[in-house]
Amino acid sequence: MKRTINILVTGIGGNVGQGILRNIQAYAKENEQFMFRIVGLNVTPISAGNHLCDKTYEVEYAYDENYIPSIMSICKTEKIDVIFPSTDYEVYYLSKNAHKLPKMAVSPTETNEVFLDKYKTWEFFSKYQIPFAHSYLPSTYPENAFQSYILKPKEGRGSRGIHINPKNIKDFSDDYMVQELWTGKEITCAFYVTRQQKLHGFITFERELQSGATAFCEVIQKYDSELEKIIQKMMLHLKIVGSCNIQAIVTKEGKIMPFEINGRISGTNSIRSQFGFKDIEYILEEYVFDKEPTVPKITKGSAIRILMDVIYPNSELKEPKNTQTDHFIY
Repeated sequence: MKRTINILVTGIGGNVGQGILRNIQAYAKENEQFMFRIVGLNVTPISAGNHLCDKTYEVEYAYDENYIPSIMSICKTEKIDVIFPSTDYEVYYLSKNAHKLPKMAVSPTETNEVFLDKYKTWEFFSKYQIPFAHSYLPSTYPENAFQSYILKPKEGRGSRGIHINPKNIKDFSDDYMVQELWTGKEITCAFYVTRQQKLHGFITFERELQSGATAFCEVIQKYDSELEKIIQKMMLHLKIVGSCNIQAIVTKEGKIMPFEINGRISGTNSIRSQFGFKDIEYILEEYVFDKEPTVPKITKGSAIRILMDVIYPNSELKEPKNTQTDHFIY
């Protein structure tokens, strides 16, 4: 009889969660001696990722007081072996309660606090003299400190709540931050740190965004040496576990300027697995099968995302919790 691996994936409506689901399915096809069963979670009963799961649950937002009890109950009912969080808040709250839950490749809560709050990220990088876009709180911003700037929520995500060069910074509370706006190529660098605190590898894309998500990207390696220095210095002063992501601008002069860190699996996970960086596979290998993760073999190439439709016949967006629905893809 095949061993069943029960996997919980959160945020299945987003591009991160959907990528995780597709990567798990690809890994399952290559390891047919096991039975992989995927349980998906989202804050709505029907979402883009439902059709990739064996069972789905509607749950509260991560910061809701009932979220952790719900996760604990689901993990017990479904006999979950490993959890894949896909959003920043879920990583934070799940890491705070890791001792109550199945295995996860997440950094300690102290690290997630730094990455969740972009201003704390700036303070950390500044303290250890690691390159990062200079930042202020609106209340402390010196007039004309930056020629051009971006104002964004400290705990924002997906390019929401962004303001470019607003006229009166003092109109904004300190829930926001003011960051020097750099121009140039945007790059995203995903790296993976093992349970033994070793840098397992990384991959870098030059990319273009649409609505905060990668729409087009190309593998680039010309900045690898400088990026590895930044990663190693981060790891020297902060305990990082699992997959992490650096977003940065490369200026016309070739200077790499990080402006955001995501302490979680990022939205390009479904793309980078096709170019030899398989962080979903590494997590399964380490946390389910207790073995050394496969060595990355990075290849060159580019990727474009396309639109697709998932149809759930005779279904409403607000259906009863914990149901499975038929579907087809168009």
